Amino acid sequence: MHLGICYYPEHWPRERWPIDAQLMQQAGLTYVRIAEFAWQRMEPAEGAFDWDWLDEAIAVLSDAGLQVILGTPTAAPPAWLTHAYPEVCAVDAEGRAQAHGARRHYCFTQPTYHRHTERIVSALAERYGHHPAVVGWQIDNEFGCHDTVYCYCDSCAAAFRDWLRARYQTLDALNAAWGTVFWSQTYTAWEQIPLPHRAPAYPNPSHALDYIRFASDAVVAYQQRQLDILRSHIAPTHFVTHNLLGKYPEINGYDLARPLDFICWDSYPTGYAEFAAGDFDGALYGSDDAPGPWAYDLGDPYVTGFCHALTYGFKQHPFWVMEQQIGQVNWARYNPGVRPGALRLWTWHAAAAGADAVVYFRWRACRFAQEQYHSGLLHHDSNLDTGYDELLALQDEREPLAALTAAPVTAQVALLFDYDDWWALRLQPHHRDYDYLREHFRYYRALTQLGLTVALLPYEADLSAYPLVIAPSAHIGTEERAARLTAYVEQGGALLLGARSGFKTPENLVTADPLPGPFRALVGATVVAWHSLPPGASYGLRSLGPNLTGMATGWAECLAPSAPQTETLVAYSDGPWEGYAALTRQPLGNGQALYLGWRPTLEQTRALLIYLARGCSLERGPQLPEGLVALQRGEQRLVFNFTDQPQRFTHAGRQLTVAPRDFISLSRAGDAYANVTPAL
Repeated sequence: MHLGICYYPEHWPRERWPIDAQLMQQAGLTYVRIAEFAWQRMEPAEGAFDWDWLDEAIAVLSDAGLQVILGTPTAAPPAWLTHAYPEVCAVDAEGRAQAHGARRHYCFTQPTYHRHTERIVSALAERYGHHPAVVGWQIDNEFGCHDTVYCYCDSCAAAFRDWLRARYQTLDALNAAWGTVFWSQTYTAWEQIPLPHRAPAYPNPSHALDYIRFASDAVVAYQQRQLDILRSHIAPTHFVTHNLLGKYPEINGYDLARPLDFICWDSYPTGYAEFAAGDFDGALYGSDDAPGPWAYDLGDPYVTGFCHALTYGFKQHPFWVMEQQIGQVNWARYNPGVRPGALRLWTWHAAAAGADAVVYFRWRACRFAQEQYHSGLLHHDSNLDTGYDELLALQDEREPLAALTAAPVTAQVALLFDYDDWWALRLQPHHRDYDYLREHFRYYRALTQLGLTVALLPYEADLSAYPLVIAPSAHIGTEERAARLTAYVEQGGALLLGARSGFKTPENLVTADPLPGPFRALVGATVVAWHSLPPGASYGLRSLGPNLTGMATGWAECLAPSAPQTETLVAYSDGPWEGYAALTRQPLGNGQALYLGWRPTLEQTRALLIYLARGCSLERGPQLPEGLVALQRGEQRLVFNFTDQPQRFTHAGRQLTVAPRDFISLSRAGDAYANVTPAL
């Protein structure tokens, strides 16, 4: 397990650099990420480079035994560039160009910006591509942060039309795919196709989905442009990566991660806890639920764990946390402080979830500009903050941390996650509270509470190692997906498909087949009707198998078995569909396929998972109270306490206690346990 720090030598006097480097070395840090926002310092005028300061900074860090991760500086183009070439700035949906003065104000498709990108990345890679102190590269920084994926400039309009030509070949094919006969939208020339914005009504959802795909592809292509330059100049031992945000919807994480050596994400637990609970698009907790009270000084462990699992699933490979919060953030609504023990708890939690390295953000709190209130390991005045002391204490645990990260990441349950499904449901949720990501989070949270380990995976992943696979909404159905899932079930797997599965085609048209479209034969049931239920409306449920109680709320589908062996596990007990199925099960080959016709509550989700886990003979971990979460990597199962009070639970017939902001390690067999270290 490697630990690192984000450092900005350009922010501090040169005489301070050796002091900082020595303190980093004493704290047991290995990696230092630098330069990802330093374009103007590298190239103060077009074509005129200044490397003296960066040479010296790398030498100082190297002399202290530290290894350097260099960031390409393209997230923050300098003022001379945007002033001389204003066309590089992105344009918002209202036609306004982004102004200089912050970051991420460039357009991903702009040829002029591509030319400047190639120059600075080539120069940087040529100079440091074989430097003995440099071990890796981060391309750009947080693609998409500040809602900067969608651009509506002329360059994007032209690039979008080229993307459409490549996808559809002919206008007839495009018109058929989009259903442009509706509202007289039919196009007779490629130049007629606009970007989907600034219209009196909401845009054609097929048009909009293709624009979202195009925009994501543009980011991936821009990353590839830099990746090709780096690969042609750097040592083969150097890694190349990028640091995504946790649950950002505009970029396909699978596509972005695929060509990289590994993927990273930036973990800010307290800020993400606010977002997860907020009343805004993408909040992971619904209006009838909320994080625990501990979430605002330690973060919500389910939210952080969900983001870890999502990141691991992008490559199904260990990841890095390239920015790990260590104190207050500056960008949330309330920005609370964090409690003692947070740095250690977050580090171990990341490692248990699949991280191989954690890089802390940041070294020293900055005295100027936008991030003045963001904490570092050092205060603004350079005195040590509490995080530094925790980092020193963590050195005694480096050996068990290394042993943990040497183990493989395994899971019992696969949760299928797909960007096309997410994007299509964001465009047409048909219910204000229906959120694709929130549905996945509910299952992740319930699985974690039940002590079941979970992986978030694409449909294309090898599912044979997972006894249970869940697709909360396989919204876009294809024959290929249906065939893959059918083969998985026939070979002995258990599959649960959630509501709204198979509703759409890849073109974002409603299927012409009976619902759930191509999955109908797989589940052996037909959706004969569906209702979007407003607040206060509900249909009663009667369980005929699993111990499910309560009501169907939010969304409900009326199911009719369409295969002789399909059985009804839950039926509607009142309302317009009284007696019809709400949950069905079809045995198929050596496995079983279930279809769930309503959006379950957390309690209903837990009850259903208990039923499924029992049927799959899944070994569950200990039942844990709120605020305790268990993660397993290799043979080690760690139980984390994210509360400020000691928490007790029963495991293998023993009463165990986890101290506040601490964790204990359990053996897989459950016959041994030990505190890794006393709580701080």
